[in-house]
Amino acid sequence: MESSTFLPISQFSLLPPKPHGRNRALPFRPWKLRTSHSTTLQCHKMFVPGFGEASPEAKAAKHLQDFFTYIAVKIVHAQLESYNQEAYMDLMQFLETHSLSDGDKFCADLMRESPRHKSLGTIVLMVRSAYCKNDFEWDNLQRLASKTVDERNTRLMRDYVLETSTVDRK
Repeated sequence: MESSTFLPISQFSLLPPKPHGRNRALPFRPWKLRTSHSTTLQCHKMFVPGFGEASPEAKAAKHLQDFFTYIAVKIVHAQLESYNQEAYMDLMQFLETHSLSDGDKFCADLMRESPRHKSLGTIVLMVRSAYCKNDFEWDNLQRLASKTVDERNTRLMRDYVLETSTVDRK
């Protein structure tokens, strides 16, 4: 037989427990309570307006995905040039008439062009995924992006100060 324990309804409460040893005249402030199961979101990041449909990181991820498609096409292109001239020419002709600005659209169009192009599209997809997961240096990206932003900000501020200052430059 199963055994279960039932608590009387009087022991359930939707209100927080009463504080012990505190001045009861102070008002109840639920935002001041510290619990081990915090349900409020504590975010100390900047709010970026105008990105209602996606976060800035999601937008950057889409741009990186398109860039990875470009890289994958370059890799496949270079490999085909040395060992499969027919496939190389197929890819060259396709590149002349299709833009790489949208990686997913490019791959979808490539795979729908013909059975030979379908295999090229599949290879591009596999190379894109492998490059993203195994070869792209994510830590280096963050370091370079931060360094570049700092350097360019410093240069722009220095140029502005030089242009607007009345100090003789001789």
